[in-house]
Amino acid sequence: MPFTPYHFGPSGFIGLALRKYIDVPVFVLANVIVDIEVLVLNLFQTGWPMHRYAHSLLVGAAVGVIWAIVAYPLRHLFKRIMQIIRIPYQTNLRKMVISGVLGAWLHVVIDAIYHWDVLLLWPSTARPLWQLVSRGQLKAICIGFFVPAVILYVITAVSYKKQNKPEKADQQAN
Repeated sequence: MPFTPYHFGPSGFIGLALRKYIDVPVFVLANVIVDIEVLVLNLFQTGWPMHRYAHSLLVGAAVGVIWAIVAYPLRHLFKRIMQIIRIPYQTNLRKMVISGVLGAWLHVVIDAIYHWDVLLLWPSTARPLWQLVSRGQLKAICIGFFVPAVILYVITAVSYKKQNKPEKADQQAN
């Protein structure tokens, strides 16, 4: 996508919908981590295509695993943030690794449709998803995912608040 924020609609929706199985912060942020490659290539003006190795399923998986390992010590911070935004959060290293890989892959698949230089199946030069839908359609799909993501977030946050309200009242009474 032309800008990483387009990835937040699909990743937010999928992360929230599958939050029992996916570590939401790791999954969503894996969609950002992949674009560090683009940032570095832009900064150093290498002349290479902007989407190189991290924008493949093979290296994207490695990036997702590395991100999960780096994020693992931050799980308590993620838990606190998730409490603040009222999303239930329980995780473990396995869940974080799976989430990192799936998040990176989601980013790579979306970019493989949008950008000609993404080699999804690297080292193969095949581009099976390139222009599967038009760029405009893909942008609309990604933006469209924001609506159900927000609805799902509101439902999750309201449910979280209801589930945790009596617990807080009991704590204050003691």
